[in-house]
Amino acid sequence: MRDAIVVRGGWDGHVPVPATELFIPFLRGQGFEVEVHDDLAVYADPERMAAADLVVQCWSIGSITDEQAAGLIAAVRAGTGFAGWHGGIVGAFHHNAYHQLTGGVFVHHPAGFVDHELTVLPDRAEHPIVREIGPVSLHTEKYWVLTDPLNDVLATVTFEPGPDADAAPEADGTPTATPWRQPVTLPAVWTRSWGAGRVFVSTVGHKLDDLTLPPIRTITERGLLWATRQN
Repeated sequence: MRDAIVVRGGWDGHVPVPATELFIPFLRGQGFEVEVHDDLAVYADPERMAAADLVVQCWSIGSITDEQAAGLIAAVRAGTGFAGWHGGIVGAFHHNAYHQLTGGVFVHHPAGFVDHELTVLPDRAEHPIVREIGPVSLHTEKYWVLTDPLNDVLATVTFEPGPDADAAPEADGTPTATPWRQPVTLPAVWTRSWGAGRVFVSTVGHKLDDLTLPPIRTITERGLLWATRQN
């Protein structure tokens, strides 16, 4: 029996309880015993964290103590897997050591939901997380992230230049242009190693409709399994 800890909370806009409830039955079906925590105190419990094969986090716009961050990071370095999606992992805390662990941090998204495409990188098309996943059409938030070049990027999204939905119009009423003048392609799904542990991140998942979209659900479920402790 494998052991998973689900840690959820923070801003309700990312529906941490319904979102994690989507994946708990999947984990149990894969032979995990699942323990749910609605606070971050478990990260400061070294014995409990060392016993976990996987930590699934959905916690947005919160605060983590140095002790909690150190406990999580130490567990991952020792082999505990760490996985999550959207703001629940890369928009969680303002903590430098935590950002090193995840390999990325959210900095911006265009106003509202936008139509865009998640594209699997051709040279990663046989990776077990994204195998047989074609381009995925999305209507949701598109995350601009700052990321570590050591990440293994599996899929990307592109920000096209054009009218800036976040900016006021020019004095003559014409739309203000985006500050970038050419397409910017950014990581959207990646993995990384941190010590003996594995980390999986997907930036897709603002709402339940995103996570229940079949290819996104498949990517997320595969990512949870990929990140699990390697024995």
